[in-house]
Amino acid sequence: MERLPTHPGERPHESDASPGPARTAPPTPPPTATAAVDARGIVTEWSEGARQLLGYLPSEVVGQPAARLLADDAGTAGAAALRDAAGRERWSGTVALRHRDGRRLRRELLAHRRAADGPVTEWLVVSAVTGAPEGQAPPGPPEGEAAGSEAAGSGRLGEWAFRQSPCVLAVFDADLRLVRANAGMEQVLSLTEDQMRGRRLPEIVTHPVSDETEAKMRRVLEGGGPQHLRAGAGPAGTGADDGWSTSLVPLKDPAGRVRAVCLAAHQRLQEHLARQRMLLLSEASARIGTTADSGRTAQELADIAVPRLADFAAVDLLDAPRHGGEPSPAAPARALATTRTAVRSVLDDVPAASAAGTKTLYPALSPVAQCLAQGHGALYDAADPDLLRWARQDPGAARLLGSGTHSVMVVPMRAHGATLGVALFGRHRRAEPFEADDLWLAEELTAKAAVSIHTTRRDSREHTSTMTLQRSLLPQTLPDQGALDIATRYLPAGTRAGVGGDWFDVIPLSGARVALVVGDVVGHGIRASATMGRLRTAVRTLADVDLPPDELLTHLDDLVLHLSADEGGTDGAEESAGGIGTTCLYAVYDPVSRRCALARAGHPPPAAVTPDGAVRFLDVPAGPPLGLGGLPFETFETELPEGSLLALYTDGLLAARDHDIDEALDKMFAALARPAKTLDTVCDRVLTAMLTHRPDDDIALLVARTRALHADRVAAWDLPSDPAVVARARKHATEQLTAWGLDDAAFITELTVSELVTNAIRYGRPPIQLRLIHEDSTLTCEVFDSSSTAPHMRRARTFDEGGRGLLLVGQLARRWGTRHALTGKTVWAEQSLSPD
Repeated sequence: MERLPTHPGERPHESDASPGPARTAPPTPPPTATAAVDARGIVTEWSEGARQLLGYLPSEVVGQPAARLLADDAGTAGAAALRDAAGRERWSGTVALRHRDGRRLRRELLAHRRAADGPVTEWLVVSAVTGAPEGQAPPGPPEGEAAGSEAAGSGRLGEWAFRQSPCVLAVFDADLRLVRANAGMEQVLSLTEDQMRGRRLPEIVTHPVSDETEAKMRRVLEGGGPQHLRAGAGPAGTGADDGWSTSLVPLKDPAGRVRAVCLAAHQRLQEHLARQRMLLLSEASARIGTTADSGRTAQELADIAVPRLADFAAVDLLDAPRHGGEPSPAAPARALATTRTAVRSVLDDVPAASAAGTKTLYPALSPVAQCLAQGHGALYDAADPDLLRWARQDPGAARLLGSGTHSVMVVPMRAHGATLGVALFGRHRRAEPFEADDLWLAEELTAKAAVSIHTTRRDSREHTSTMTLQRSLLPQTLPDQGALDIATRYLPAGTRAGVGGDWFDVIPLSGARVALVVGDVVGHGIRASATMGRLRTAVRTLADVDLPPDELLTHLDDLVLHLSADEGGTDGAEESAGGIGTTCLYAVYDPVSRRCALARAGHPPPAAVTPDGAVRFLDVPAGPPLGLGGLPFETFETELPEGSLLALYTDGLLAARDHDIDEALDKMFAALARPAKTLDTVCDRVLTAMLTHRPDDDIALLVARTRALHADRVAAWDLPSDPAVVARARKHATEQLTAWGLDDAAFITELTVSELVTNAIRYGRPPIQLRLIHEDSTLTCEVFDSSSTAPHMRRARTFDEGGRGLLLVGQLARRWGTRHALTGKTVWAEQSLSPD
């Protein structure tokens, strides 16, 4: 702590009495004595006024300890002054100084702490150079004033009015030095009139407002008329934010000449407080609820309340929010278990506050439990019986009151019919207690935080529910099939919008074929996921009918139109519109012919990688998104060499915000072209290359490598349309099964071949073809004819000779069905070759 040349314990000597009112127009105003003392007690500045006061030249003082300027008997008092000034921004007191010629002078000094270069602080010490000569009487009444009792009484009344005015009043002479100050001025600045007399306003209060005020006072002296400021200066240099209004008016002699300036200021307290509350409320709108984190929102509430509203704030959230309507004022209180979520104080160490994350139990009769039961906030002072009873029951409340807290506010946190917790506010440093307007402000701030926390929790619950629904609707395991090796990835969006409706699917079809599906439902949330589940189910149903890709999308488009019509009158239907705008890609791969048929509805085209590493987009006609109706879809067919890669994805993969679409495509192609041992590696490479952060939209990715069923696994025979050929067909099938080592399947296969060939000859048209397909665990028997009439199963009556063939096939085969082509149809039946 720096050493101050002060001696507060001594009273002023008569020869050093404070000066009286300044002269009206001194020819040469005396300069103010100022000096600067750094934190080490070394003099760093020495003004001309200081030289006139003590006689030392700057070269004799600057760089020397300030203690050398003190009188011999002031050392002890100086040390006491150091302790008194510790931690303060300003100090004043009577000082015993030593003149250069050895004389002992007593002066009133005013010292301001100010920042020097760098982190060091120093003291600026101010003193008037001259005062009234020793033994001179105070100045008498102004010239021309009557000395009678009536005039004297009037003068006393005027003096009383000046001294006792509720406004801040001060008079500055022609040199802009203070000559008079009333009690209001003394109270606001915490200085006496004697301590301020003879000093300019910037020397009394070091603040830009003082400089602005002095400039306007000079304008008044120069004839500029009265001046006004919406600002004032307080003891710590506070300014316009404290709600002051200042007027500066000229004081003229009988001849009309300006001799001095009167400063009159008053604090618009209620207006100022109302404005401050509204500013705080406006600021809270931007500062509370900035993240989807309940704990962070609670801390934001505490941070904005301290220190501008309270000296201490704590937010406790209920472990299980209470739902219901408005609480009844007569509702019985009950004990509450809460978690301290946020705490803030003007003090670094808050012994009365539990740390964030600790559990708090409030007794049933505590103010907190009562306020939550009644549903509104309340004010308490330190002598309130409810507060004292709570302190006797709860050690935490006892610590709160024991720390000096004299005023408490308790505010329930409620939003949308749910009680989430409670906010507590206390004052222990600020002297004034909370009032009704403070409670209103606290309730408004708490309501903003409660709405944000409720929304965050609701969004979190909805996100969890949507994720659960989404995961349940996506394939849990990939089906067993031999046409393709497949790997998939699904990444939900990382935004607050929630999970979308992206999906993928793998559907085994007849004839060893496999269908691949990738789709993207518009919107986010549970509605989008539910729509996705409907569409995925519809695609699987239509795929079981063995529709070509373009026809399947046409039926799916009709379904979306129906869903949109059904939801047209429901609330929030515009969020999903029944799936209008949904995109879908449907592909069917045949391992026998190695051909792939694809169609898409507004979906990004798939990428194909040949075994030599060449990457390209398949030229699948785009087609419109689902739900527009009336527009056609086209099927694109291509042959894929064995070992080719197919990459199907949703548009979230290409929507990364840190690169453009061309760069995204280049990265995807490069990742697909790199050789990899497994398809999982391919998926991971693609996502790593394309994403640098959580995606803004859902991403579904499906990568498949093609296999082929060669001629040694497929056998076909053309048959004439003659009933006698049925026996030959059974013989062809039996011989082929023997060649494949499947003699155990011969009995069921003969019955199936016999029935399907007989139906084709009896009800179909030539040409007729029988085909057997042997996969690892499945044997498929197919019979083709050029008729479009599909067989159907019927229940034969007791005396019917026919009608039991398809019933028999349905009992013996694992599944059976009909697949239509442009001309003709194929009736097929599958049987399992596994021991089960």
